[in-house]
Amino acid sequence: MKIAVIGCTHAGTAAIVQAAKRYPDAVITVYERNDNISFLSCGIALNVGGVVPDADKLFYSSPEALRQLGVTTHMKHDVTALDLDARTLTARNLDNGAVIEDSFDKLIITTGSWPIVPRFEGAELNNILLCKNYNHSQTIIEKAKDATNIVVIGAGYIGIELVEAFEENGKHVTLIDMTDRIMAKYLDVEFTTPVEKSFQERGVVLALGETVQRFNGNNGSVSSVVTDKGEYSADLVILCIGFKPNTEFMRGKLDMLDNGAIIVDEYMRTSHPHVFAAGDCTAVQYNPTEQPAYIPLATNAVRMGTIAACNLMTPRIRSLGTQGTSGIKIYEHHIATTGLTEDAAIQQGLIVETSLLEDHYRPEFMPTTEPLKLKLVFEQGSRRILGAQLSSTIDLTAAINTMSVCIQNRMTVDELAVVDFFFQPHFNKPWNYLNAVALQTWNA
Repeated sequence: MKIAVIGCTHAGTAAIVQAAKRYPDAVITVYERNDNISFLSCGIALNVGGVVPDADKLFYSSPEALRQLGVTTHMKHDVTALDLDARTLTARNLDNGAVIEDSFDKLIITTGSWPIVPRFEGAELNNILLCKNYNHSQTIIEKAKDATNIVVIGAGYIGIELVEAFEENGKHVTLIDMTDRIMAKYLDVEFTTPVEKSFQERGVVLALGETVQRFNGNNGSVSSVVTDKGEYSADLVILCIGFKPNTEFMRGKLDMLDNGAIIVDEYMRTSHPHVFAAGDCTAVQYNPTEQPAYIPLATNAVRMGTIAACNLMTPRIRSLGTQGTSGIKIYEHHIATTGLTEDAAIQQGLIVETSLLEDHYRPEFMPTTEPLKLKLVFEQGSRRILGAQLSSTIDLTAAINTMSVCIQNRMTVDELAVVDFFFQPHFNKPWNYLNAVALQTWNA
């Protein structure tokens, strides 16, 4: 069996490793546009901030490691033509232009995502950078050395992590986003407001609810960012606006969402019988809404890649879908979320109720007992749990993994109220906070 894999970051690496183990006699060939594989882009801000000083430690595989598994890896090769019915592909060497023609029995598409780059006036100026891969991270670090005023555009996870890193490195930082608060895609206002306050206390300028109109320049480099409400000095601009599926060359060949995300079934099969797809180039089943959605997360990617490889010959392992579970640490705030926020549920047209618990995580008689904030979002009528968010100054984020399982299993708040959790004063109260937030709904 000949297996071809296009793309080799999280989903691709997971698929390749699993395929090599499951099908030792298979001929596996990988085509990757970049000069490296398996870079943990979620660690870029840690690298920029000096928490992880050696970016090489953010790689968890390499062409050499794959070669030891018997895999042939063509680095810096761009797949330019694909005939799914004939099961052939053409790839071009980006260094010398040489062309490779290959065939396959099974194809795994793991081409990932690419940053969204709107057509801003002045976008061609120097020192306007993207933040996605290893080369981006090294350019950001080098350019930031001589920058005084740094503007980050996009207040999602990557954007605010970079803001924290730059601020802690002594830079004057401005954060711009069209929405009126940070992390609006992931968290409700009760959880974003304290983080915004922490930024403001440290001198970060929050230009929220503002739309970028153009970049001004001086001697070919960016000098300021102009929005519909103001102008902000900038020696360096980082675009963190979001991501889109990297699937343009497959348009018309496979069923996709409107944004280009490849639609797969629970076994990672596409609309073509011999083609599988996984990771940021695909749509994933989103359990809170029971609809396919585009949720580019490394956790989704590694699961989907592994599942795809398991099912190449016959359907064996099915995906359980996702809740979009994620977490972040900004300054003293340890935050995690899963499923729908209240705002997102309302936007989906769902009729929901919420329960917000603000309490100490363990008994007050303990020497210390830090506060926590926990919110449930659940469907009115069925009382099915749709989402949960948690924040504390200590790390309680693993509790959101439990809530992810609750959503996946379609549990109700009433069931969560009486779930068996252990009690030990070092860790929690007799009524665990996951019980307590659900119990509150009985008195509503």
